[in-house]
Amino acid sequence: MSLSQRPAVNWRRPGYEASTDPARLDRASVLAALRATYWAETLTPDVLDRAIENSICIGVYEVPSGRQIGFARAVSDLATFAWLADVVILPSVRGRGLGHWMTACLLSHPDLQGLRRWQLATRDAHAMYRRFGFEDPAPGRILTRPGAQPAPDPDRFLDPSG
Repeated sequence: MSLSQRPAVNWRRPGYEASTDPARLDRASVLAALRATYWAETLTPDVLDRAIENSICIGVYEVPSGRQIGFARAVSDLATFAWLADVVILPSVRGRGLGHWMTACLLSHPDLQGLRRWQLATRDAHAMYRRFGFEDPAPGRILTRPGAQPAPDPDRFLDPSG
């Protein structure tokens, strides 16, 4: 079962609802909101569709209109690790605590409990994520493989001497 096919979980607060139901996502709105960020300016609809299909996504919606005003997703094996990604709230409703609430909802998702580690990347929201227990990694502990690099040739690694 893909992550997007898991049963939906819903949360409510006055005036808003959060849901992990992928059928409710307004993909055009999500794409526009993400393209307005520094990290997803070139996001394409088909890449967004694949990301949604392989993540537990949460949308935040105004009640009663149903207009989507927030989005985030967790990429996880549901056993040991999750990556928090694409956390975005529309500018018109920022400053109401909705980003914090949406993040708390996703972190409290029943399928994402008991993991050994959550990670994320941010350029400017460190203080927000520290409120949820995120910390800077120990120096030298995290490595990244940036960008769309060519796949390694497995035959290059047949020689055990390296």
